[in-house]
Amino acid sequence: MQVAVIGANGGIGRELLPRLADAGHDPIGVVRDESQFEAVRDRGGEPRLGDLEDDFDAALDGADAVVFTAGSGGSTGADKTLMVDLWGARRVVDACVDAGIDRFVMISSVGAGDPLAGPEPLRPYLVAKRCADDHLEQSSLDATILRPTRLTDAEGTGTVSLTLDERDDTPEIPRADVAQAVVACLDIDRTVGETMHLTGGDTPIEQALGGDD
Repeated sequence: MQVAVIGANGGIGRELLPRLADAGHDPIGVVRDESQFEAVRDRGGEPRLGDLEDDFDAALDGADAVVFTAGSGGSTGADKTLMVDLWGARRVVDACVDAGIDRFVMISSVGAGDPLAGPEPLRPYLVAKRCADDHLEQSSLDATILRPTRLTDAEGTGTVSLTLDERDDTPEIPRADVAQAVVACLDIDRTVGETMHLTGGDTPIEQALGGDD
């Protein structure tokens, strides 16, 4: 499967590219700057240019699935949150519908289910994530939404927990484990149509996602 990763140079994207390649997929690393091409190749991906605030449609050519793991970053303001996390995500969903790319995995966030319950400084970000999630859910795509809790750069454990609890004080989760969960989702049909809250835990990832009975 050819999988386009939007945000391939981000924390989860960097972990995801080699895991997709190791699983037998052909990853496309969509980045905004050609200076990032070598890093994408080093991680097993085919680099392509795509700017969520401009043109990116050509970056999706030939893709069978898309993973959205882009973000404006914590150092930017609400304007970039709107343009990237909300409007950029919506544009990618619409581009997939237009191109006939049916499979979509969205990396959202814990707290997106109830943005006003989150910390006040994070509410614009959580609203953006919720609106993007809602747009994806209302589309015709075969979608999975992952809402991880606080992310760390710790080594992956290969295990997670799924929870209905959207509090931000649930256990942290390594980005590596979120990336591995994305790979598993692409191979587990029962994750289609699901919104899953991921935290650190003790259950093997494939089993937690319903792929190992």
